[in-house]
Amino acid sequence: MTQQPSSPAATKPIRRVVIAGGGTAGWSVAAAISKVLGKILDITLIESDEIMTVGVGEASIPAMLAFHNLIELNEQEFMAATQATFKLGINFENWRDVKQDYFHSFGHTGIDHWTAGFQHFWHKGVERKLASDFGDYCLELKAAMAGRFAHLPNNKLNYAYHLDATLYAKYLRKMSESFGIKRMEGKINKVETDAATGHITSLRLDSGVNLEADFFIDCTGFRALLIGDAMKVGYQDWSNWLFCDSAVAVQTESVADAIPYTRSIAHEAGWQWRIPLQHRVGNGLVYSTKYINDEDAQKTLLANIQGPLVTQPRIIRFKPGQREATWRGNCVALGLSSGFLEPLESTSIYLIQRNVIRLLQMFPTNGISPTDVAEFNRQSDQEMEHIRDFIILHYHVTNRRDTQFWRDCSSMSIPPSLQHRIDLFRETGRVFRAPNELFAENSWIQVMLGQGIMPQQHHQSADLMGDAELSGFLNNIRSNVSKTVAQLPPHLDYVKRYANGQMRK
Repeated sequence: MTQQPSSPAATKPIRRVVIAGGGTAGWSVAAAISKVLGKILDITLIESDEIMTVGVGEASIPAMLAFHNLIELNEQEFMAATQATFKLGINFENWRDVKQDYFHSFGHTGIDHWTAGFQHFWHKGVERKLASDFGDYCLELKAAMAGRFAHLPNNKLNYAYHLDATLYAKYLRKMSESFGIKRMEGKINKVETDAATGHITSLRLDSGVNLEADFFIDCTGFRALLIGDAMKVGYQDWSNWLFCDSAVAVQTESVADAIPYTRSIAHEAGWQWRIPLQHRVGNGLVYSTKYINDEDAQKTLLANIQGPLVTQPRIIRFKPGQREATWRGNCVALGLSSGFLEPLESTSIYLIQRNVIRLLQMFPTNGISPTDVAEFNRQSDQEMEHIRDFIILHYHVTNRRDTQFWRDCSSMSIPPSLQHRIDLFRETGRVFRAPNELFAENSWIQVMLGQGIMPQQHHQSADLMGDAELSGFLNNIRSNVSKTVAQLPPHLDYVKRYANGQMRK
């Protein structure tokens, strides 16, 4: 078969790039692309001071550290500029059932054997009454519960951050402009496209400026002006699995020392976040309008916060799901314009920055390759689906039957991919990690055990250990965790000294 020549649009070198929109998404891609490719690209970011960003994605996961290393961000400066604190995981309160909590940490629990994970040996220990709670064997969990933190040698303590999203965008903007990014103030009035190729040719601003480029990055949030309105890329709606469609957010003054973990508190028709920063606390209630109205949701949130209000409650609407394509033609969508998964596992900033890195790995400097576009979309879709399943797990596997919301969550049909993971763990105690999947085996284990799934059996490797050997094995791990935690300083004391430059990492 004779190979057809590529279209002129596909082979045209990319030299001019326009980023539509600021916020965390816009300035994340601006910082990274200017840092890596700024010497060969002309990059402009358009944003309007009149358009308010969502600005509530204030908890992160450890993958953020890799992105910060890429752009050579100074951690101490970043923490001072964004009023950040450290985060070791998430405490899920009332999720398994009312007044039944569990913790999803960023660490690894216990010590695995090459034939089987630690959970099998722990399970055997539970049967023999030799083991304590699963979390007792996890350093990050015990440090979080003790309110302690420090950087340890060899990255022994896995962590992420709580941060002020508005200040974070400002910090990334400052970095980006130092790398040569041009910022243009204005609103986008019209997106011009080429009738023959469907590619975007320019953005017309309210000032009359017509900004042309070879490649466009859509960071316009839920509006999705480029990928949705102009490129006509459809949206996959996942609300049949993820019922929540709204959030009400508010900030409060700090009235207690910042703890090194996020609180996720389940309520009658959704859940509440509590994110402690150095200077304030971020609060919000994620809920489904099918089960609770806005007024009652706001009352629920305000009845469950601490400290005077810094801001007035703000309602945010969303539709869980993703675009049918994240990259179409000469346009890539990042952040909310590409899709949305509620912030239950703090993946919003991760999804932005992971796709930024993916874009840089496949950047079409010499022309857009349909094969690269297809691979980018395949990887993005797969990652969103893995995270989607992980979030559905929290809702579906629950003993709560106290409200219609939770009864419907527990009885809904779930994706076959998730059902397989649940069945595998329940029957055998085994878990697996799909290629390039965000959440590792220990994350799935912590949440499934926390939600009440106890495996029916364990691997036979655990049976080869006698009681004395197994007890010694478990006690040694637990003892080492306790000793390390006891040596750590209080979290907020460490944050203040570290962010003020009084110590080195």
